[in-house]
Amino acid sequence: MLVSQKRPRVLRWYHAGPLLYGDWGTSRLYVLGLAFFYTAHAAPFYLLAISVLMGVVAWAYTVICRTFPEGGGVYSAARALSPTLSVVGATLLLCGYVITAAISIVEAFHYFGVPADHDGTSGLIFVLSLLAIGGLGAVNWLGARNAGRFALVIAFLAMVISLVIAALCLPYLPAGLRNTTTNAGVGGPWNRWNAFVGIVLALAGVEAVANMTGLMRSPVHRTARRTIWPVLAEVVVLNLVFGVALTGLPALLAVHAPPAQQLAGGEGIDEATRAIRDTAMSVLAHETGRNALGATAGWYFGKAAAWVFGLLLISAANTAIMAMVSVLYSMGLDHELPRPLTKLNYPGVPYVGVVVACLAPLAVLAVEQDVEALAKLYAVGVCGAITVNVLSCALNSALPIGRWQRGVLLALGAFLGGVALTIVATEPQAALFAGGLVGLVLATRQGVAWRRARLPAPIPVPARGWLEEVRAQPVELDPSRPKIMLAARGRYQAEFAVDLARRRGAILFAIYVRTLRVMDVVPGAVPRVEDDPEAQESLGTVAVLARRYGVPFVPIYVTSPEIAEEILDYTVTFGCDTLILGKTRRRWFARAVEGDVVKRIAANLPSEVALITRDATPHPMPPPPETGGPPAEGAGGPRAADGARNGLAGTEGMDRSARPASAELQGLDQPPPT
Repeated sequence: MLVSQKRPRVLRWYHAGPLLYGDWGTSRLYVLGLAFFYTAHAAPFYLLAISVLMGVVAWAYTVICRTFPEGGGVYSAARALSPTLSVVGATLLLCGYVITAAISIVEAFHYFGVPADHDGTSGLIFVLSLLAIGGLGAVNWLGARNAGRFALVIAFLAMVISLVIAALCLPYLPAGLRNTTTNAGVGGPWNRWNAFVGIVLALAGVEAVANMTGLMRSPVHRTARRTIWPVLAEVVVLNLVFGVALTGLPALLAVHAPPAQQLAGGEGIDEATRAIRDTAMSVLAHETGRNALGATAGWYFGKAAAWVFGLLLISAANTAIMAMVSVLYSMGLDHELPRPLTKLNYPGVPYVGVVVACLAPLAVLAVEQDVEALAKLYAVGVCGAITVNVLSCALNSALPIGRWQRGVLLALGAFLGGVALTIVATEPQAALFAGGLVGLVLATRQGVAWRRARLPAPIPVPARGWLEEVRAQPVELDPSRPKIMLAARGRYQAEFAVDLARRRGAILFAIYVRTLRVMDVVPGAVPRVEDDPEAQESLGTVAVLARRYGVPFVPIYVTSPEIAEEILDYTVTFGCDTLILGKTRRRWFARAVEGDVVKRIAANLPSEVALITRDATPHPMPPPPETGGPPAEGAGGPRAADGARNGLAGTEGMDRSARPASAELQGLDQPPPT
């Protein structure tokens, strides 16, 4: 009998909303400045136009979330039509995530007040970006749970400060409305279209909601609507308020032409213009704070707001890095990219993907740090990914989408496709970046396919396979018998637990908690025991020993980021009176950041449950009941190899060199010599 757990649907709309705001709302920190930079006092009209587009895209994603309740990101939506199209869509999404991380880090240091050179570059900003991304990579490598909580706190603070700034902006709205114009020297229709395309990155972040549906509370379509519309309302309303207030600032009333025309004419931009373009929300916070609170208090308010916005941008970069890891992990699982991208470390993080996700934005920043240039690279990935997602849903006749809804999705996809093609046609760097990355991924995919075709078929071990051992006949749970929970990996731990259960006449449970700290990018990305050879081997080893010694055995497979909570939950749920843990061998730094699982379990374990913690040392086993001889060497004798170097159930800290070889493990299926 195998006990397994499906993904818990724990995200309510008020949980998912701040997560979406942390992605979608962050774009305000650079979109407002770019809007004024490209269109001057016509910015409110362009922001209104982009708000209409955001509303239609938000509606489209309510349809996507309804039709893909297990995860509706571009990768899964496009895969229903074509694996190649899904790889292209996912790569465009990777383009967006790479630039999200790069532009967020650069803008964060702009908000922190780090100066840039006249051309927008800065050696100091690059060094600080290197340190920041390296720190984010280290945090993600450890799978620190507190990173998500920090993101929620910062998103909440940023929302509160944004509301305060909006209230302080009210005195500037009349002047802003009087000075708002429909053109402001932008030029003809083509120039206006290009200016609109320049701020289309306001859509960035909406794709995140589709990746949450696999964890949303049912009914998913209702939770998704309650998540999307409040965030959209906040983003749209405050963007318009801030856009009008920006045009009403006294220092900008005399600006009659878009500052971007200075660059087009070969001129540089002054520090004041750069501050508006790169840190518009910081400028608004300082100006409105001084007007309402006085010079000193206003200065402190502006500084506090700038630091909160900077931290929000750092958080957005962290989210983008983990999103890249998730996309790479999903493509690795589907054999579209090399398999090492799916290898998990102890906390359940694909560590190769973390390295790739950190190096990519650093490579971009080594070449380009200017916000305007990065925004153009950003827009092509964002529009491309959303276009592929929307059109994939519109063209998939198997999805339950009405005729008029398909028509709107097709029109939206065509419009966004036009935006993406405009960027490709007018910005050679953006075309080279997106096209180069898509080409690189497709070439790597082809190489993986050729390599897989040459690999020999795997040899099953042991005799009838680990999975068959785990899926043994059902065990009758006699409530009168003692129950023991084994939450440690390794052969010696299994032998100890089986022997203890045999002597006590107890039912033995063994839990394997597969930790996985990635976003839910595609349905099926969460591991199952059928696709988890390490779990099969760990649980199968206990199953073989339990069968040989006549011990009733119940394997448990759980996918969760919380090891301690799952072990405690199942121990109490099945009424176990004894819990066996291995003594952790994690480094002190990892335990300090992530917490010590053994200590957390010991602190919360009910008093009536006995806790046994032991090293992975050999345990002498008596002969099996069916024979009278000693246990075979390799089947529990003193020279048998330990199955793992003492890791907690489901953790990734197993030393592969300490795992038993297939031949040794197959010996468990054979009767020992007499």
